[in-house]
Amino acid sequence: MDLVAPVVVEPLKRRRCSECRQGPLERMILEFNAPVCLDCADLGHLVFLRRGDTAVTRRAREGSALWAVVVRHNRRRTRYERQGLLVEEAALARAEAACLADAEARTRRRARDAVRRAARDAEVTAALEAEILRLFPRCPAERATEIAAHASMKGSGRVGRTAAGRSLDRGAVTAAVRAAVRHVDTEYDTLLMRGVPRHQARTRVAPAIEAVLRAWRRT
Repeated sequence: MDLVAPVVVEPLKRRRCSECRQGPLERMILEFNAPVCLDCADLGHLVFLRRGDTAVTRRAREGSALWAVVVRHNRRRTRYERQGLLVEEAALARAEAACLADAEARTRRRARDAVRRAARDAEVTAALEAEILRLFPRCPAERATEIAAHASMKGSGRVGRTAAGRSLDRGAVTAAVRAAVRHVDTEYDTLLMRGVPRHQARTRVAPAIEAVLRAWRRT
């Protein structure tokens, strides 16, 4: 059998209970078009749960033997809009505890995932560094470390994060080394700052880059 939850209204005007005459009412129900306070409607023991946290709302509603929907009229939109629920206090406490436990579990899972990702990233960087030193055995060890770390930085979109880079494709690894040499060992960045177009600047520093790469390739 489908359940029909009571609808509680947050009135826009000052209203008094038609039974006990208490008021003004923060929330009420309408019985035969007359306002009735929550105590007279046997809903006074329920607590208000504002809308927003869907997990808490769902659990509190499912765990509450009696609950009600709280609405308020939006004059501009000419419709009633849900503000939250009235639920049993014990049900709300259980729902909040369950969601807190879930949040702690998610935090622990994220921490474990972060450790695993860091380990995988370190493996990618180490493999890239080893391949750089294999292709360029005269490359200084500290430069190989810097190039590998820069090229494989997570989220950078650089060569080390591409499929070719992760598979240690020779062209991709060489491209990472060439890019590092371009910025560190030539006047490329200075030329850009002087307004030299990128393609012209690359052409001008190309011989210097190739000289460094030749020196690093020698065994």
